[in-house]
Amino acid sequence: MKLTELFAKGTFVFTGEVGPVKGCSRVNGGPPPEFVQEALSIKDYVHAVNVTDNQSAVMRLGALAASVLVKQAGVEPIFQITCRDRNRLALQSELMSACTLGIDNVLCLTGDHIRLGDHVSAKPVFDVDSVQLLKIAKGLNEGRDMVGNPLTQPTDLALGAVVNPGFEPLDLQLLKMEKKIEQGAQFFQTQAVYDPIIFETFIKKAEQFKVPIMYGLLVVKSPKMAQFINENVSGITVPKWLIRELESVAPQGRKEKALEISLRLAKEMAPMVQGIHFMPLGWSDLIPPIVKELRG
Repeated sequence: MKLTELFAKGTFVFTGEVGPVKGCSRVNGGPPPEFVQEALSIKDYVHAVNVTDNQSAVMRLGALAASVLVKQAGVEPIFQITCRDRNRLALQSELMSACTLGIDNVLCLTGDHIRLGDHVSAKPVFDVDSVQLLKIAKGLNEGRDMVGNPLTQPTDLALGAVVNPGFEPLDLQLLKMEKKIEQGAQFFQTQAVYDPIIFETFIKKAEQFKVPIMYGLLVVKSPKMAQFINENVSGITVPKWLIRELESVAPQGRKEKALEISLRLAKEMAPMVQGIHFMPLGWSDLIPPIVKELRG
């Protein structure tokens, strides 16, 4: 099931996100791996689940294999693919492999820098960036590789991309968004934003592109996490009011507070977008009550 088909029907789309384990996930008749169980736990509340690709540059099970396991479990995956770890040959091969294995949705990313991860001496590739990756993926969908050679069979992938509404200057981010659309992006998931005014400003400018946009809701679990984001993640700012609210409760009460804050943000942002993408970082049990509330 392609997300583009849901958007075309006017469906308000919900997606979640899981991170593959750091290890082999051979099932052999045993219970499904943790990330599959997490995807199954939200299956009835989201239309699809992003499967991250060495998120934050931390080495894990490959996103394609993990996406296939999620699909086999009956949950629609969105296969995330980053430019950080692959050259153009590997990227094209991976996209064709994804289509061959039954994946319908792909999110094309540049990828977090190596310095954020657990292999800081690794050599980053970045042979192409996310705009070029979208162009490559669009070409594969049209039956040709990056240099124009014909494929025996084209891919058939719905192509997603990411935009950062909190990036300054915003006009440069909008220019990049426009380029991504020109090169093949069919829907967007945003980076985390916690200020409705900043988000509204972005949406009013992005509406001209007439492409589905999903609000990215990253659950902030603690003041320490907020501090890390503010110091290390470009273009994302956790505001002081949110940090103060988390600090106002004891650690054992922060999950409930995070739910309260996330629900409030989801209600404020939902009227401006065509869907919400949850980034729960393991707190996927927060997704059902928020979706239930939004669906009424």
